[in-house]
Amino acid sequence: MTQLPFALSEYQSRLATIRAEMACRGLDLLIVNDVANQHYITGYDGWSFYTPQVVLVPLGDEEPVWIGRAMDAAGGLLTAWMEPRNVVGFPEDHVQRPDRHPMDWIAAWIEKKGWGRGNIGIELEAYYYSPKAHARLTAGLPNAAVHDADLLVNWIRSVKSDAEIGYLRKAARLAEAAVTAAYEVIAPGVRECDAIARIQAAQIAGSPDFAGDITALPPTILGGENASAPHIMWSDRRFGETETVALELAGVVRRYAAGLARTLQLGAMPSKVSDTGKAVLEGMEAVLATIKPGILAEEVEASWSNVIQRYGLKKESRIGYSIGAAYPPDWGEHTISLRRGDETILKPGNVLHSILGMWMDGWGIEVSETILVTASGCETLTSFPREIHVKS
Repeated sequence: MTQLPFALSEYQSRLATIRAEMACRGLDLLIVNDVANQHYITGYDGWSFYTPQVVLVPLGDEEPVWIGRAMDAAGGLLTAWMEPRNVVGFPEDHVQRPDRHPMDWIAAWIEKKGWGRGNIGIELEAYYYSPKAHARLTAGLPNAAVHDADLLVNWIRSVKSDAEIGYLRKAARLAEAAVTAAYEVIAPGVRECDAIARIQAAQIAGSPDFAGDITALPPTILGGENASAPHIMWSDRRFGETETVALELAGVVRRYAAGLARTLQLGAMPSKVSDTGKAVLEGMEAVLATIKPGILAEEVEASWSNVIQRYGLKKESRIGYSIGAAYPPDWGEHTISLRRGDETILKPGNVLHSILGMWMDGWGIEVSETILVTASGCETLTSFPREIHVKS
């Protein structure tokens, strides 16, 4: 077994908290489909989720069970904390076959184990859990009452341990290295793809003391008209002489992601960019002054909205979300959102990525911080100048 990211006692504590919530909901078994949740519970870490895989958490005092493709069970033995008998592989003849499905085999295994009766909770909105997988799994469990357990584990994950925060601090260093690399490489005439190559090198090898991981979201650099849309991918387009470039980057250590967005100005800064930048920076100060335990998530968004309204601006989308352990295609935890109507009460140990992107007509800017809610207020895990970086 490779070294686990956390002490065994931390995994056992997580498991106890999950089981307490299962008991509150009357669940006898939890079927975990979200890849980040599987990692959170077991430590399993592999790029095997392109075929179905699950983690089974029984309510009783037994270890969780990881089930995935047989060839990937070897990875479970190397990375997961459970006994080898609780790392199970379904046979190769169930991989991408029209006449059978891995969930047929998994359902039969659950039945044979004696876990196929009672109330079973299933994460119904996990990215890699398809409608066919759900249909085949439930067809194979005719004696069970199936309940939606989506986000059960995610909400538990939203409060971070000291060890998790330690990884996020390291990830923040890599995020800073990525933005530094972007500032260095982006210049008129440079291709976007070449800039991305430098940025990714900094994300993976930005520290001599620890390794970076692949980011759940790819690095985003939005120049010219592309900056008016938040999620356009790079190409071989060359940066112009006068251009505003929005950067949404991250660092990831042991799957824990810290996001960092900044804006780079090539050539003279237009007044509209400068004016909007002032509003965004003032808005970030308001956000940081508001975040503390006991505050509602929507109150954080309101502090931002009150600022930008004075500048004649508005932003319809949320301004942040809970962040932590993540696998592609997303690093958000799908729980806390900094937006109107979210009455989640912030707690110490919550970690939020507040991203104040303003995507205008033909241009845009971004500023973000990864923010830890502390016992008395908040702390930005990244430490990097927020002002628009002018490179002439």
